[in-house]
Amino acid sequence: MKAAFGLLFALLIAWVAGNASAHALDPGYLEIRQITSNTWSVHWRKPDVNGQPMAIDVMAPDGCTPTRGPTPISDGRAWMSSWVVECSADIAGLPIKIEGLEVQKNDVLVRVQSLQAEPTTLRFTPETAVQNIPSEQTTWSVFTAYFQLGFEHILEGWDHLLFVFALFILVRDPWRLVGAVTAFTLAHSITLALATLGFLNVPGPPVEAIIALSIVFLAMEIVKGGDGRFRLSKQKPWIVCFGFGLLHGLGFAGALADIGLPSNDIPAALLAFNLGVEAGQLSFVAALALLVAIWRLMARPVSQRATVITAYGIGSLSMYWLIERISGF
Repeated sequence: MKAAFGLLFALLIAWVAGNASAHALDPGYLEIRQITSNTWSVHWRKPDVNGQPMAIDVMAPDGCTPTRGPTPISDGRAWMSSWVVECSADIAGLPIKIEGLEVQKNDVLVRVQSLQAEPTTLRFTPETAVQNIPSEQTTWSVFTAYFQLGFEHILEGWDHLLFVFALFILVRDPWRLVGAVTAFTLAHSITLALATLGFLNVPGPPVEAIIALSIVFLAMEIVKGGDGRFRLSKQKPWIVCFGFGLLHGLGFAGALADIGLPSNDIPAALLAFNLGVEAGQLSFVAALALLVAIWRLMARPVSQRATVITAYGIGSLSMYWLIERISGF
């Protein structure tokens, strides 16, 4: 029975590894910008799924032609296409449809910029694949959209979740764990803001490789945790998490740069995205704590052997990511 706990975590890690490449993690992005009274430029970014564009498409509002865009071209991370549509009337109040989104697991952010009004940001989900373009945008709607985006981004970012998972195993004291997660969020909020606003520019591939390396480090600390020595990662984990959080923030910035920020509500969007990430992390930690509590209520102790097996599983998966990301330089 003691080994069963380790098997449970091993299956979880295997499931994460299988799903990490099976679905696109970045949301789609559609920008519609008015050029003249009846013409609009359209920029469409489809997520990449195993080397192919996600099976979604934009349906232009009624009265606009053409209704679809050209075949997208890959830029290495997503599939891009741009075109110009002519509309017989103002598109405010008209519906836009993301065809095929209802059977996907991703979101699509849509930004509409007219000549007369502030930009409008909409968040399309599988449940809301058709929406009307509002005549004006509120700060609250921007905040809600980016909070949900941050919450979902962390829960779909397998490398960031694996880091939190390893931290959960390493740090047994609940308050130290919460403090470490909060320090992690504070740190990545700093670099996320600096990179998004253009004050910091670091290439994406090395950042992604170092993020994988940070998980390897935590896995090693879990394995060595029983030697009785003082370890900064266990006694003062917020220091280690703050340092690694600065790196993870650069990874978040890469995703947010692809999505973009509303020019008139950048502070609200950044704050909402960070709060969403923090809420997602704490929700994940709470779910793990609940699973462990249920396991212990069933009178099944968590053995040191199970912890070591889990650490090796985490280390193996993160080493695979590290090698994969370095080979992509």
